[in-house]
Amino acid sequence: MNRVIEKKVLSEVQGVRVAQLDVEAPDIAAKSLPGQFVVLMAEEKGERIPLTIVDNSRGAVRIIFQEVGLTTKLLGKLNIGDALFAMVGPLGHPTERKKYGKVILVGGGVGIAEIYPVAAALKRAGNHLAMILGTRTKSLLMLEQELKSVSEDFYVVTDDGSYGEKGFTTDVLSRLLKKEKHNLVYAVGPIPMMRKVAETTKPYNVKTIVSLNALMVDGTGMCGCCRVSVAGETKFSCVDGPEFDAASVDWDELTKRNRVYADKEKHICNLKKI
Repeated sequence: MNRVIEKKVLSEVQGVRVAQLDVEAPDIAAKSLPGQFVVLMAEEKGERIPLTIVDNSRGAVRIIFQEVGLTTKLLGKLNIGDALFAMVGPLGHPTERKKYGKVILVGGGVGIAEIYPVAAALKRAGNHLAMILGTRTKSLLMLEQELKSVSEDFYVVTDDGSYGEKGFTTDVLSRLLKKEKHNLVYAVGPIPMMRKVAETTKPYNVKTIVSLNALMVDGTGMCGCCRVSVAGETKFSCVDGPEFDAASVDWDELTKRNRVYADKEKHICNLKKI
């Protein structure tokens, strides 16, 4: 049984919450590595969704999510002692943990949650880390102290200027790349942000990795929903990723595919009272 052993509401803005659940899953926790994820179902007749493993201590899997879709809203209603219907993992390839040198990590929105295990692993490998976090407003910023503790340089930007600098993550990224040479840029967040990161790093010829939050259903590569074109080849985010070379991703195709079910998701959420 994948029971919830801890729950926290990290933020709430205009009725939309960001929540954290620690779910009992000793086998998954024991085998998971930074960058990997789980696919879960909140209830028997629900959908499957992928969520990054933020922490795997205590024999549990920590997930962080924003309550915007059907399943994330159902997850948000779970309390300590409640159980998920199903959870499988760890899935995907883990992040390559080695010494690159100077590394910039860019996290946007809920994508900040995935940055932490990756950042901690890269720090242990001996890298110098510059952290850039971006949110719409101050109250949506998460894991600030945890990420600051593993970073040599730390930057926060908000769309409304309520905390840190006003602007976008790529404004700071561009400034750092102009200032000195870096060996790796790692980004995770909304697709438009990751695309802009790829465009920003291209002139500097710096290795850039993005963790793609493409549509997923079964998590085994059989359904084909998470396919993405990388360097002209078809890849599947669930089994070939979730990390890919940013310069090789077909961003136009990925953007269109990620929007294909937007109207249906909204309709389902309206049909079911949550």
